[in-house]
Amino acid sequence: MTDGAAAGPAGVGDGPISEGTGVIGGPGTGRDLDWCHDRLAAGPSGTEDPEDRKTVRSMPIVLHLPRGDLPSRTPLLEAAACAVALVCVDVRVAPGEPWHEPYSGWLDARMRKIARRARGAQWRAAQDVDGVTVEVDGCEARAFVPGPVDDIDPRLGRLQIGGTDLERDHPDPPPAGVPLIWIDEGLDMSVGKAAAQVGHGVMLLMAGMSRKRLGEWVGSGCPVAVREAGSARWQELSAAVVRSEPGVAAVVDAGYTEVAPGSLTVIATDVRA
Repeated sequence: MTDGAAAGPAGVGDGPISEGTGVIGGPGTGRDLDWCHDRLAAGPSGTEDPEDRKTVRSMPIVLHLPRGDLPSRTPLLEAAACAVALVCVDVRVAPGEPWHEPYSGWLDARMRKIARRARGAQWRAAQDVDGVTVEVDGCEARAFVPGPVDDIDPRLGRLQIGGTDLERDHPDPPPAGVPLIWIDEGLDMSVGKAAAQVGHGVMLLMAGMSRKRLGEWVGSGCPVAVREAGSARWQELSAAVVRSEPGVAAVVDAGYTEVAPGSLTVIATDVRA
């Protein structure tokens, strides 16, 4: 386990010290978590102008894809979703803390996420950039503090965005009581695109959770299950979205990469929300 990593989504470390600040991170509690919950529920304020690159913000996500020992697709996506969630509730995003300004600026925009891949020395170097790493069944992903899309830390900027694809796997049924993010199998998204989408989905679920539910879930390490839905299951889930069922949230993609604008990419569910 790397410093500041979660040893699987059920266990969260104390977090690393933010570069240059001496502030130790980890999931917030009390008023800090109150703020995190309220801010997610408030949603974006529309400060991004896609035509003006200076206003565009993104959260980098790096997927660990070691040479010759590729991870399984599902646990890697679960690690990515959990890592995004843990950044969103980290004490360092609260007012007055070192991640607050870049995180808030990103929430005010479109909350974009861009996934890259790394291995070897590149992956080890990425651990020194502010963020949170999660491991699920030996598969690792790290979500980072958001910032301007054109001003990314060079340790991340040199990493490839393309090439992040893995064969579909066949996971066991998801555990009961855990937030579940369904991916539309028919869209055939790359694992990098899917990682960004499950990150969007988990944030929408968090915004819709009660404060009590969020606190319980954060206390358990923000475990997330990810599964693909065939056409029949996807129709059922889409109907639940149309009915505005509690604990169901859909991600509508803007269509910048891989899928058509307006596509429903993932549908996130939490029966305990």
